[in-house]
Amino acid sequence: MNDTELLTARDGGVLTITLNRPDVLNALNSAVQAGLAAALKEARAPDVRAVVLTGAGRGFCVGQDLGEFRDEVGDIAGRLRSTYNPNVTALRALEKPVIAAVNGPAAGAGLSLACACDLRIASDQASFVPAFVNIGLVPDTGGSWSVGRLLGPARAFEWMSSGRKLSAAEAQAWGLVSEVVESERLLERTMEVAQRYASLPTAGIGMTKRLFQQAATSTFEEQLELEAQLQAAATRTEDFKEGVAAFLEKRDPDFQGR
Repeated sequence: MNDTELLTARDGGVLTITLNRPDVLNALNSAVQAGLAAALKEARAPDVRAVVLTGAGRGFCVGQDLGEFRDEVGDIAGRLRSTYNPNVTALRALEKPVIAAVNGPAAGAGLSLACACDLRIASDQASFVPAFVNIGLVPDTGGSWSVGRLLGPARAFEWMSSGRKLSAAEAQAWGLVSEVVESERLLERTMEVAQRYASLPTAGIGMTKRLFQQAATSTFEEQLELEAQLQAAATRTEDFKEGVAAFLEKRDPDFQGR
């Protein structure tokens, strides 16, 4: 896909989705949301085995374009239900690893998008700003769910209700991002991680994601049962057969994501 305001590119099994409104730090408008919906459908293809989400220029995403928001206030709940919520749900539902390459400010719904990904690798120029409270709003795009899970409810509430900007180093210390790299190396390093994930058993990773998503609301017994069900499903994959064969033959496995 090569729409003006959202780009996709393939490198082997890795699909990179780039928000492409660098002049406004990739603020979200209707065109970007439509492009993101299409890109997330593309990401479901079986030969896509890892996804990278990033922003063009010096920003990751600063959330809703407030110019469009001011001009078309209308039914805010309806807008969230029709665009933001389906997109972040589709992002979470991808049964493959999704990595946010946070190259600059991630604010508001942009922060929520980054936190909906499975991993976050940040540039040393990145920053993280809840932003909602700064204009009298509440978290959306799943931010209250994903940030709470990443940081714990007490720290998440304190941060999201303060609007405080975190540096990349602070975000790493809090566990919000897994790695901070120099800005000029961000995409190179993110692709290294994505290509590594793309070489792993994709179905197993997808089912592992499902387990962790269910764990917070399951009882221990329910989680044990889900593990049993998904382990049975994992043993029926080609990658399981390849993994066992490679182990017995003392060679590196060649997983195909099936």
